[in-house]
Amino acid sequence: MDRVSRNSWLVRAAALAIFLLGFAAGALAPAAYRAWSRGAARQERPDRFEQMSERLKLTDEQKEQVRQIFGETRTRLEALRKESEPRFEEIRGDADARLKQVLTPAQWEEFSKSREEGRGRRGRGRGDDAPRER
Repeated sequence: MDRVSRNSWLVRAAALAIFLLGFAAGALAPAAYRAWSRGAARQERPDRFEQMSERLKLTDEQKEQVRQIFGETRTRLEALRKESEPRFEEIRGDADARLKQVLTPAQWEEFSKSREEGRGRRGRGRGDDAPRER
């Protein structure tokens, strides 16, 4: 292979490598950003309460009472979610049964796959009892 031909193949290979690296970075960037932003939000969370208490000029006694109220509210909301989850599952199951009657097996398979991928992006699927990070 002469020098010009060899160099043109090297340029093509380098362009392909750059394209593939750019594609991979583009595909991974949203997930990396979400993970990074969630981590930052968790680190800021304790500061949010302190910022609020400073802004409201809460006394130490008020801070304790507000923390207790927030904790009790969180517990009650989690209990409500667990209590209502079976009804949601029943409704989802009914919808799935009706969809299976309408869609072909291939369509149902594709629908199920895309739904699971969507749940993975949101980070929450059925049966996930972990409380949501806010």
